Amino acid sequence: MVDAHQTFVIVGGGLAGAKAAETLRSEGFTGRVILICDERDHPYERPPLSKGYLLGKEERDSVFVHEPSWYAQADVELHLGQTVTALDRAAKALTLGDGTRVQYDKLLLATGAEPRRLDIPGTGLAGVHHLRRLAHAELLRGVLASLGRDNGRLVIAGAGWIGLEVAAAARTYGAEVTIVEPMASPLHAVIGPELGEVFTDLHREHGVVFHFGAKLTEITGQDGMVLAALTDDGEEHPAHDVLAAIGAAPRTALAENAGLDVVPRKEGGGIAVDAGLRTSDPDIWACGDAAAAENPLFGVRLRVEHWANALNGGPAAARSMLGQDVTYDRVPYFFSDQYDLGLEYSGYAPPGSYDQVVVRGDLGRREFIAFWLKDGRVLAGMNVNVWDVTDPIQKLIRSKKAVDTTALADPNTELASLVE
Repeated sequence: MVDAHQTFVIVGGGLAGAKAAETLRSEGFTGRVILICDERDHPYERPPLSKGYLLGKEERDSVFVHEPSWYAQADVELHLGQTVTALDRAAKALTLGDGTRVQYDKLLLATGAEPRRLDIPGTGLAGVHHLRRLAHAELLRGVLASLGRDNGRLVIAGAGWIGLEVAAAARTYGAEVTIVEPMASPLHAVIGPELGEVFTDLHREHGVVFHFGAKLTEITGQDGMVLAALTDDGEEHPAHDVLAAIGAAPRTALAENAGLDVVPRKEGGGIAVDAGLRTSDPDIWACGDAAAAENPLFGVRLRVEHWANALNGGPAAARSMLGQDVTYDRVPYFFSDQYDLGLEYSGYAPPGSYDQVVVRGDLGRREFIAFWLKDGRVLAGMNVNVWDVTDPIQKLIRSKKAVDTTALADPNTELASLVE
């Protein structure tokens, strides 16, 4: 039975928001829980959109966080297809797109991120795509199947995780794929130049064409349909469809317009929160893709866009809202699947933050673990087609201790022994 003595409102119907609602109930909160989502679908997980669901290996219903009936059973008031247009902090009220005002005692912003757009001519043509929402994946799945049947061509702008995963899916369907990437290798912002060649070789072996050191400048078409993608070095790539995979921007407008502290884009963007995921307003929290949190483990403010951050950040924010002592210091983690390559990445080591990369295993066979180190300390680790090592990798990161790099590179040395 719901007791209306307090109302907790969650804005954002992704994994973070749904898990926050679930945690409020599992922790014994008996007040009203209102979950507002601007999509008409029930809250769902995003990794399948570029992996199993896009490949046709998973059914649509498999992406949802909870069964639709769960929300009523848990007394969670679910508002689907509703946009929050304004946040009045003084009145502790939200205004929805239909004019409804919703009062709150405590508020959680789990507003997520949105794909960055190509600011070039031709983006209004049919056949120019983004991948962020379930509707995008549904459309793109049909597009890739059609391209595969007709020997069609897909140009992808960006060789990040989404770009590479969609490329793998497109080649699995049989489509011709060209990836245009301004850096000299894939995934530069995450793994640096040292290991980019692993992914270049993987995709080239599967028929993907890379065009490095270039950006799209125009998408040309005829009768509203895509014909080609032009790059700033004068190249023209024939295309039937184009995917913009140039990153995601945190959805901070609601917070910013309400006067909450936000992080500048050049510093990663996001709603600024402390280690307890509380914003500059004591009654408002933020989590997931939209939040830039102080991470005591790394000593920096981090905004993490991956599944594990939503999975763990939503519950952490919910517990903080309930007055529990929360320090959100998890090691960032994500995973990717491309063809027969599977990987897990733990840690935080952007280019410039490390001075050494150590590899144990076989790069050629793509069965290895790579470690990024600074002064002998492990900042991050990526296991590729090597499994059940996430825990010791994260312990190495958490220990902040200098390790014997010879032992670290030796597959016969147990990782666990390096942190004992």
